[in-house]
Amino acid sequence: MLEIRDLHVSYGGIKALKGISLDVAEKGIVTLIGANGAGKTTLLRTISGLHKARHGSICWHGNELTHKKPHDIVKCGIAQAPEGRMIFANLTVQENLRMGAYLRKDAEGIKRDLDFVFTIFPRLQERLWQPGGTLSGGEQQMLAIARALMSKPTMLLLDEPSLGIAPKLVRTIFEKIVEINSELGVTILLVEQNANLALTIAHWAYVLETGTIVLSGPAKELAQNEDVKLAYLGTA
Repeated sequence: MLEIRDLHVSYGGIKALKGISLDVAEKGIVTLIGANGAGKTTLLRTISGLHKARHGSICWHGNELTHKKPHDIVKCGIAQAPEGRMIFANLTVQENLRMGAYLRKDAEGIKRDLDFVFTIFPRLQERLWQPGGTLSGGEQQMLAIARALMSKPTMLLLDEPSLGIAPKLVRTIFEKIVEINSELGVTILLVEQNANLALTIAHWAYVLETGTIVLSGPAKELAQNEDVKLAYLGTA
């Protein structure tokens, strides 16, 4: 389980996170929804060690992460597919995937995980020797998720996986997220602007507003909440 308690993060004089506390159950899917600037990406980057907390605690299976370096957090079993995908455009699909496993030494395990990644994202195998920068937006998102999986995480942080992707492919990617959770037992923490889809696949949800959690509960219940429907689902 991931336990975050009273987390504060600032950019200079700007307070991005203001005392956030939340839990992520092992092997669950938890989503964070909120407007742009609410602090969702900041939270994921702080969990990954890319931002430093001013105050508070981030604990994963009893292991304090707050002052760990990003590569040590990956070693703990937490990997992130960042907003904007950030694949290596000049490297091939295979090279990108190999980069995801750069901390691993188990050659046979890496081969097995490559094979499994291709069962989830067969399109990547078809484009194995193609430079990542020549893939479509949806294919690049698949590659970003697959690259993160190659570190063999027990928890996957996904930041806006639907951003800039055609609606048909968005559905496919969300189906794959559910498959990763159910088939591999990987815990998912999902940041997503498409609140309708996020609440459909998540078990639990948090609503962030200006660096503060204002609402939380089972995702299905939040999907029926009148305030959430009005603010994030386009209905009332």
